[in-house]
Amino acid sequence: MYNQYLDGGSFVLLDPEPQPHGQARRNSSGRSPEPGPMSGGAHRSPEPIRSKNDLVGEVTRGLSQLLDGVLKHFSLEKFDTGDILLVLIILFLYLEDGDNLELVITLALLLLLGAGATVFFLALKRPILYLFGASPDTFPYADGYMSIYLCGTLFVMISLGMNPFINAQGFGRIGMMTVLLGAVVNIALDPVLIFALHMGVRGAALATVLSQALSAGWVLLFLVGKKAILRLRREDLRLDRARTRKIVSLGLSGFFVNMTNSLVQVVCNATLQYYGGDLYVGVMTIINSIREVVSMPVQGITNGCQPVLGYNYGAGEYERVRRGIRFTTVLTVGYSVAAWALVMAVPELLIRIFNDEPELIAAGIPAFRLYFAAFFCMSFQFIGQSVFVGLGRSRSAVFFSLLRKAFIVAPLTLLLPGLGMGVDGVFAAEPVSNVLGGLACLLTMYITVYRRLGR
Repeated sequence: MYNQYLDGGSFVLLDPEPQPHGQARRNSSGRSPEPGPMSGGAHRSPEPIRSKNDLVGEVTRGLSQLLDGVLKHFSLEKFDTGDILLVLIILFLYLEDGDNLELVITLALLLLLGAGATVFFLALKRPILYLFGASPDTFPYADGYMSIYLCGTLFVMISLGMNPFINAQGFGRIGMMTVLLGAVVNIALDPVLIFALHMGVRGAALATVLSQALSAGWVLLFLVGKKAILRLRREDLRLDRARTRKIVSLGLSGFFVNMTNSLVQVVCNATLQYYGGDLYVGVMTIINSIREVVSMPVQGITNGCQPVLGYNYGAGEYERVRRGIRFTTVLTVGYSVAAWALVMAVPELLIRIFNDEPELIAAGIPAFRLYFAAFFCMSFQFIGQSVFVGLGRSRSAVFFSLLRKAFIVAPLTLLLPGLGMGVDGVFAAEPVSNVLGGLACLLTMYITVYRRLGR
């Protein structure tokens, strides 16, 4: 994130510790590095081992058998797997000459690995669903949805994992279209598959998979096209141990955020199932949906600031980094306060978007206000963590990812209900963690990064 571009397309890994303002960084030749264009390496054609037609034929036959089996498992034999494979083959043929062979092999391996992961979770779906709070009454619906949804695992990996490469090149509108394409198609297909074709919850899952597939195809088509600055090419697919280690270390922060969210959700649902039953599990499901929606702008702002902060940090423009941190903080906190006020003012209206049962609304309104009591403090966590990631401080980012969820929310979720608070203890754990975890992350960033950059 804080690699600095040098003339000729090379990179230099900068010291993650802030340097006094005004001191220029030097590369190995003693010159001050300046931002410059990036260029790819020399193109070398691989020695063909097998013809492309033979390879595509084998991949086609293998994937056709695999998809036939998956569709039959879900009783969806009426969907033609040949159409799906035709789209994939056309995508492969859009690649530049000489790059077809290796990308076909790579994508085929990704599909096979994705299929393996899908089979793994399909085999364990019953214990996983019960672990996340399913009951005998809700399991058939969850099972029907998950069984089909897992087929889109690979599409999610491609669209979410590769879209940041589009945004980082300055094509924000293209990256936004990746999200909008999937969302619009999903919304359009839902009523058709759920009501018109009478597929119910399975139709909702199928609509999601199809929309994810379109988003993944959109991302790949752009990254292999001529408009992209950084394109998917054969020479870029070779792993470098040092760069891989750095990418993984910086990515661990986001991984732990999602992992701890999932683990905390398991703990919350299991506790709510014990103390309140399906009713409060449903309340928590609605709360999580609302939280994801209102948190999206915060995530977009903080994720968008990372490449800007990292580039200016690498260029030695520390005052710009400080201004970027201030701007991100004011914008993020301002939005969070407004969203918090809205949620606290009209919880019933938000609940009715998902469910209008009187019993659920009666239980959900006080739970909403308790859960979102300190929602605006969660922005502190996003701000501090985005700065740590943008400046390459992976250890700090990982630590604060774990602190709020794993070390504050999870223990309190188990402790507070047993102290007499019941289901209220589960919802109260979130605002406590927002205040403690958010302030700890923001203050640490201010002391260790912001103040030092001003010296």
